[in-house]
Amino acid sequence: MDPGGSGPGGGGAPVLELRDIGKEYEGVRVVKGVSLAIPAGEIHALLGENGAGKSTLMNILFGMPVIQETGGYTGEILLDGRPVRFRSPGEAIAAGIGMVHQEFMLLPGFRIAENIKLNREPSRRNLLSRVLGSGLERLDVRRMREDARRALDRVGLGIDEWLPVAGLPVGHMQFVEIAREVDKEQLRALIFDEPTAVLTETEAERLLETMRAFARSGVAVLFITHRLEEVRAIADRATVLRDGEVVGVVDPKTTSVVRIAEMMVGRPAGPTAGRRQLPAGGEAAMTIEHLRVDMPGEPVLDVSLVVRRGEILGIGGLAGQGKIGIANGVMGLYPASGRVALDGREFPLNRPREALERGLAFVSEDRRGVGLLGEESVELNIALSALEAQGRFLRPFPVPALRPLDPRALRAHADAMIRDLDIRTTGPAQQVRRLSGGNQQKVCLARAMTLRPKLLFVSEPTRGIDVGAKARVLEILTRLNREEGVTLVLTSSELAELRALCDRVAIIYRGRVETILPPDAPDAAFGLAMAGEEQAA
Repeated sequence: MDPGGSGPGGGGAPVLELRDIGKEYEGVRVVKGVSLAIPAGEIHALLGENGAGKSTLMNILFGMPVIQETGGYTGEILLDGRPVRFRSPGEAIAAGIGMVHQEFMLLPGFRIAENIKLNREPSRRNLLSRVLGSGLERLDVRRMREDARRALDRVGLGIDEWLPVAGLPVGHMQFVEIAREVDKEQLRALIFDEPTAVLTETEAERLLETMRAFARSGVAVLFITHRLEEVRAIADRATVLRDGEVVGVVDPKTTSVVRIAEMMVGRPAGPTAGRRQLPAGGEAAMTIEHLRVDMPGEPVLDVSLVVRRGEILGIGGLAGQGKIGIANGVMGLYPASGRVALDGREFPLNRPREALERGLAFVSEDRRGVGLLGEESVELNIALSALEAQGRFLRPFPVPALRPLDPRALRAHADAMIRDLDIRTTGPAQQVRRLSGGNQQKVCLARAMTLRPKLLFVSEPTRGIDVGAKARVLEILTRLNREEGVTLVLTSSELAELRALCDRVAIIYRGRVETILPPDAPDAAFGLAMAGEEQAA
């Protein structure tokens, strides 16, 4: 990327323009006459709650097959003033549109360089290809590695381009996705879909600078995010969607975060419910002693904690310090050692099924890879864990192992959960992958609640979801704790979220508990603890 060019907000004729775009799914209008235009060098933010139509709009723009399979769309897309109608992502890429997806589109079995050059692999001629045609040319591995190295250097990722993608930290994977777009020639427009959702603060700042470099080179940048402060820091303009319609185009640098949030949700964004005061030293629901977890990117080295019955215990800290590994280790998703007791009884590690049978449940930070079966229905995703671990939603039968599914009970329970959690879906039979991120998260919560757990681990409950869905998810968790008595262990990168909800907050630093703070401790105490300066705090 040439750092020169027209500069952010370059003005002039639009590189990318959407005119009166409309889309229906099964008779329901999900996008209603959306128009926007982005000139060369502009960073344009697209904001809105989950379900507002952002994902559908991007699927239309990028030629995703689901659009053609469901009847196409109305309206017109123009690229450099010429009408285009992409029937596949390949056509969109060939025309100069790139996309960095919220859910990684990398092949884990391939190396970094192979992912960056996928479907654009350089080849070299040999004796056979000269005689029998280009189909017999050999892969030019040296050039592929050189190209990948240049792209990685441009995004500031100093890792070996020949490493396999499997096992990389999520932040590294996000920059590999971006490097793939950097490597493309004749890029005219680039879409970033929630690019900073999985990044640390430092990585996010580096990504925003990469985005600015794209804009300086004359690329039109469309930035989809729920982090409104990032929008104010980097975007030249922002289009706000609500219920599939444009409700306004604002200058984020002169519009307050509160005003933008109100436009997104259609109502003032209020605070979470106030905390109650729990007595100090309550009865232990779970005791964790010297826990070690071998989780790539989030290793736990020596964590000891007591979770009090009925509380919401927060676990915070910077990315990569081990906070995510605690729940994953206790639930048996990564190799763990140490001692854990549940209700005073020894609890076996490394046995996920037994964890569910003993009354634990887990809402993973990785809803796509761990939390959901994307191709299956909403109702099956909600019931699956309870069906497998507790034998629920099955009809009576003389041979227990052959009990058939009870579809009526399954549907009734799903209907109740969809209603109680306000899951925006066309019905319980809809595929979960077709839901927005916020509604997928509600399905994850519904699955955990269906287990009727004594203790629930929830990791990054609001990652990558919008303001309105975030408030609803936190409200559901608060209700689950206060009205149904479920003990919660809430892991989050959002310190404000932990301080609003939790009774205590444990800060993890370098795989250990640095300190445990009350939620109303001074900001400086939290900052120093996350930097490993507990004594100063």
